[in-house]
Amino acid sequence: SRRIMEVSGANSSRRSVQTFGRKKTATAVAHVTQGQGLIKVNGRPLSLVQPEILRIKVLEPILLLGSARFANVDIRVRVKGGGSVSKIYAIRQAIAKGIVAWFQKYVDEASKREVKDILLAYDRSLLVADPRRCEPKKFGGSGARSRYQKSYR
Repeated sequence: SRRIMEVSGANSSRRSVQTFGRKKTATAVAHVTQGQGLIKVNGRPLSLVQPEILRIKVLEPILLLGSARFANVDIRVRVKGGGSVSKIYAIRQAIAKGIVAWFQKYVDEASKREVKDILLAYDRSLLVADPRRCEPKKFGGSGARSRYQKSYR
């Protein structure tokens, strides 16, 4: 048990923040630690994120804020649930929220405000989760709202 305490003690001294991003049923958890600008999603670099067309969506927070702000942090993202597009949106939100949380905790409030304003001015969904969910199907129709065709004779 002493070894466990030593490991947890060593872990807590490392500067880190944990944030999450959500879209529909996809959840991405970003673990931001001190490092040298490494960003990985499920253990793979950002250059291998699928689908390829939406890769630029994941890179948006980095492109908006400039790579200089990400130079001294490592971001490791775990993502599960949802479809491929939902995963992409959850990842980008987790990364954006992670960098804002890092700036709030370890840098000054003014630069955190600046980062937050840049992200919000571009796209609010980078920091604020989309509350829309799939509506459940009801009886008397093929979906949530559509009804079966009605006939009088």
